[in-house]
Amino acid sequence: MATTIRMPEVLANVTEAAVQKWLVAPGDEVAVGQPFAEIETEKAVVEYLAETAGTVLQLLIGEGDAVDVGAPIAIVGEAGEVAPASPAAAPPAASDGGSVVVPPSDAAAIPAAPAAPAAAPAAAPVAAPAPAPATPPADSGARRFVSPLVRRLAREKGLSLDGVVGSGPGGRIVRRDVQALLAAGAPAPAAPAASAAPAAAPAGLEPELIPTSRMRKTIARRLTESKSTVPHFYLTADCRVDRLLELRREINAIDGVKISVNDLVVKAVAAAFIDVPEANTTWTDEGMLRHRTADIAIAVSLDDGLVTPVVRGVESLSVTALSAAIGDLATRARSGGLKQHEIEGGSFAVSNLGMFGTPAFSAIINPPQAGILAVGAARPAPVVVDGALEVGTVMTVTLSADHRVLDGALAARWLAAFVARIENPVSILA
Repeated sequence: MATTIRMPEVLANVTEAAVQKWLVAPGDEVAVGQPFAEIETEKAVVEYLAETAGTVLQLLIGEGDAVDVGAPIAIVGEAGEVAPASPAAAPPAASDGGSVVVPPSDAAAIPAAPAAPAAAPAAAPVAAPAPAPATPPADSGARRFVSPLVRRLAREKGLSLDGVVGSGPGGRIVRRDVQALLAAGAPAPAAPAASAAPAAAPAGLEPELIPTSRMRKTIARRLTESKSTVPHFYLTADCRVDRLLELRREINAIDGVKISVNDLVVKAVAAAFIDVPEANTTWTDEGMLRHRTADIAIAVSLDDGLVTPVVRGVESLSVTALSAAIGDLATRARSGGLKQHEIEGGSFAVSNLGMFGTPAFSAIINPPQAGILAVGAARPAPVVVDGALEVGTVMTVTLSADHRVLDGALAARWLAAFVARIENPVSILA
C-alpha cells in the first residue's frame, strides 16, 4: 500500500522547509534509515532518513521547493504500484517563506508564493518528472525561483541575483549558485538610479515596515518562551585577564597557530564544569539530566539573526582543536551549511560581544541549555593588589542561570571556578 512521505520537522519550531536535494529517484528501493533527501531551512541543511521501506513511486516537489511541515513530498509503496492521484495536502505555505518568486529587477523582494501545480491525472503512470525547461535569459522579464536559504545568503553577502542562471531544476537558484558567485568575486548590486529617488525628502518621514524573516520570527518565539517559562537569575564577576592575554600572544607566536580570546573563554567554561560537575545539568520534564561532557553552544551572529552551533566534548579538545572547531562551525553557520545535530542539544552557551566594545551585558537562556555566559570586552581598569592600587585588564562576565536546576550557591561556585581558570590560564591547557 502506498505511503505518503510528508515534510518532516527536522528542527524544533521550524514550520517550513525545502528539499535542497533528493537522494533518491522514482523506482529506487529504499530501506528504513537510508538517506532520502537533504532538507533545507533558513538555519541549516539536514539529511532526512527514510522512515518507510519500499519503492519510491513519485517525488511530489522539486529540488528547491519549500512547503509547510507536514505537506506531502513523496510517495513510497510496492514495486509496480500506481501512486494515488492526489495525496492529502497540508495547508499552503505562508507567503513570507518558502520557494519565492524573485523578479529580476529586485532580488530582495519577497512576493507571495506561487500557486501549487495541478495534480496529475489519476491514471497517469508512475514515472520520473520530465526535465524542466532551462531558465530564460535575464532580459526576458521571466521570474525565477529562489529557496529561503539562498535568499538569506544573497542578502547577507550583498549579492544581486539578476541575470543568474540557476543550476537547480527549472532554472531554480540554489545554494551552490550563490557559492559560485562568491568564488567568482561577484560585485554587490549597484545603487538605484538617481532618477528613482524622490526629488526631496518629505518633511515628516513615515517609519519603514521591514518584513520579518522566518529566522527572526523563530528567534522571537523561542526567546519569548524562554523568558516566560525559564526562571532566570544572574551573577556577575570581573576577571583580570592580563595573564590570559599574554598566554594568547605566546600561543599565537607559534607558526600556523591563531586562537582568539573567545577560544580560551570557551575552554575555561569546560574546565569549570570539570571543577563543579554538578553544575553541568539541564532540566527535563522527567527529571534533571546530568551531563558527562561539556557540550557548549557558541552564539554566531548573522545579518538577520543568530544561530548557536554546539561544540561537543570541549573538555577533551586542545585549545587549537577547539579554535578550529569553532571557526568551522561559524563559517558554515554563515553559509547555511550546518547539520541538524550541530545546532541541537548542549548544556550551556557562550555569547561574546567583547569584540564590539560592549563592557557588560546579560543574555537569554536558549533551552534546553541551563545557562549562558555573556562575555564583555577586556578593558583597562583599576585593581587592588596586596592593598595597592594598580591598572589591570579586566573582563566582565554575566552568568544567566536556570533556577530550576542551578541554585544561587551552585551557580556562584561554578562562576568562581571559571574566574579562577581565566586568571590562571595555564590550567586551561592542562
